[in-house]
Amino acid sequence: MAEWKKKRQTMLHYDQSAKVYDTQYYEEQEAKIKTALTDITLEKENMVLDIGCGTGLLFPHIAERVKLIVGLDISATLLKEAKKRAKEYSDIALIRADADSMPFPNETFDTAFALTLLQNTPNPLQTMNEMKRVTKQNAKIIATGLKKAFSQKEFTTLLRKAGLDIKTVRPDENLKEHIAVCTKSPKKTLKEPKRLCNSPEE
Repeated sequence: MAEWKKKRQTMLHYDQSAKVYDTQYYEEQEAKIKTALTDITLEKENMVLDIGCGTGLLFPHIAERVKLIVGLDISATLLKEAKKRAKEYSDIALIRADADSMPFPNETFDTAFALTLLQNTPNPLQTMNEMKRVTKQNAKIIATGLKKAFSQKEFTTLLRKAGLDIKTVRPDENLKEHIAVCTKSPKKTLKEPKRLCNSPEE
């Protein structure tokens, strides 16, 4: 019940703030997206999952580079805003669903984004495990973690517990979140991720 209470609070918060979300967070989200995309290559045949897609700010950055984007969010009001942005493109589908119980078969997606998501979930490891379930082997998984919620060590430990192979971590001091690019690997790894800049917490 406690987990559902947190999810309900998150859903209500974003339902109420959807109309002004872009005004409040556009610059931060754009900077985060551009930083994340510097470390990955998307293929034209990729099927991409945007978990916690919000108002669809990721869409313009990748829509013409991939086969399909599926935007998923728990907030119906945010999805209404995302629909306005998605109309500009032909291959975007929007689904209202819980990130911990996604309505997709195993190993569906080539790439998954979880931007501004994990700090809003009651059990981030459960969310990451569900993300792994719906992505293919060796899929790219791009995740962020709010610095107020996770230290860099806590964030990378979470990703490793989920069995992800961390390729890069960008703890940019100008952003509010750590940004990690990972791959889904059949085996867990303790390999140290490549440091692209110094963390302000170090």
